[in-house]
Amino acid sequence: MDETEKRGIAEALILASMEPIPVARLAKMIPRCTPSKAKALVDSLNADYVAQQRAFEICEVAGGYQMRTHPEYKAYLAQLHKTRPLRLSNAALETLSIVAYRQPVTRGEVEQVRGVDAGPVMRSLLERKLVKIAGHREVPGRPMLYSTTKRFLEVFGLSDLEDLPTLRELEDLKPSDPIAAEAESATEGDDDSVVMPEPQLVDADVSLEDLEIAGKPH
Repeated sequence: MDETEKRGIAEALILASMEPIPVARLAKMIPRCTPSKAKALVDSLNADYVAQQRAFEICEVAGGYQMRTHPEYKAYLAQLHKTRPLRLSNAALETLSIVAYRQPVTRGEVEQVRGVDAGPVMRSLLERKLVKIAGHREVPGRPMLYSTTKRFLEVFGLSDLEDLPTLRELEDLKPSDPIAAEAESATEGDDDSVVMPEPQLVDADVSLEDLEIAGKPH
């Protein structure tokens, strides 16, 4: 089997997968392939997409590969997909950021940072599959621990948690233009909510600006 056939198999598998496919699994399904060769196949496919000015690319998110369209096509895709956008309140964004940066964390630890009851918000994040129960803290009462999920990585276009920006990087990402400033101001106010991008098989409209909104305490 030549490289062209292997590239075709890799492309078909990534396109058909309903969730990001890990490189090890991809290599296992391609005849006579290793993880490093599978990565090279993906890089080659992406190079072709760029040369051909295709509307999509293969992104590495949530520990695997996923086919996504470029952000500039968001408005057109919105006409095709009439799904209800994921809305998160300021309280949910603050709570999610605490879990993301301090995980695994208990509800009490989240409440200590926010200064308010986190129960309802935590339940909402659990229902949206953005956080999960990750065991128990081995202290009296054995409170439950919470951490972010694979879906969290997909929503924010992150390969793994190491891709989360540092606090210094978040400071550098403060908006300096009207569009970015508007995105940040959308998180202010007790009754406001922020529309978060849903993870789509073909939608790569997740930027670091979105991550700043969720990761920056307000």
